[in-house]
Amino acid sequence: MASNQTVNATRMELLGLRRRLALAARGHKLLSQKRDEICRQLVNIARALKGLRQKVEQELLETTRRFMMARATMEPEQIRAAMEVPTAKFSLAISFASIMSVRVPLLTKQLEGDIIAYGFGSTSGELDIALRALNRAFDSLMELAEKEKQAQLLATELMSTRRRVNVLEHVVIPEVGEQIKYIYRKLSEAERDNISRLMKIADMIRGESA
Repeated sequence: MASNQTVNATRMELLGLRRRLALAARGHKLLSQKRDEICRQLVNIARALKGLRQKVEQELLETTRRFMMARATMEPEQIRAAMEVPTAKFSLAISFASIMSVRVPLLTKQLEGDIIAYGFGSTSGELDIALRALNRAFDSLMELAEKEKQAQLLATELMSTRRRVNVLEHVVIPEVGEQIKYIYRKLSEAERDNISRLMKIADMIRGESA
């Protein structure tokens, strides 16, 4: 930004700086509101993440325990035969939403077929339970990944917004304010000089007419 020494002390320049100051103040207010709202969103996501992480850990532990029980009640060949041919087709759909102008992902699982499609005569019920538990854990993992990515993107936007707020608050607004004061002083000095010259001219005219 230009220093006071390079500012033209004119009324036109003063008008432009006053408009710029008003725009900067409005931008500062809007960005401050955006910063505060992003902080609120991040707090909400952080609370959700804490519960989600605990849920995922518990579901993965339960899934592991169920698979171990299935292995204990079935022969290895039976497990391989049951799991050898996949019967369910999984795909992941990604859409996007906007949170405070930040584009965040939304994950949706699309599953075709049944994860349990083997014969029940040679398999244990624990294997059924284990697969159902794995499916639930995967849903929770997707939700956790979605929230963590949202938190990452919002945190990046928060840092950018804070920097912009700080620049406006501590650099742009103070400097423009100082330039406006500088022009006011220069215009006031020029006005006083003009008044002084006019008074001298008036005195000279009165002296000549006396």
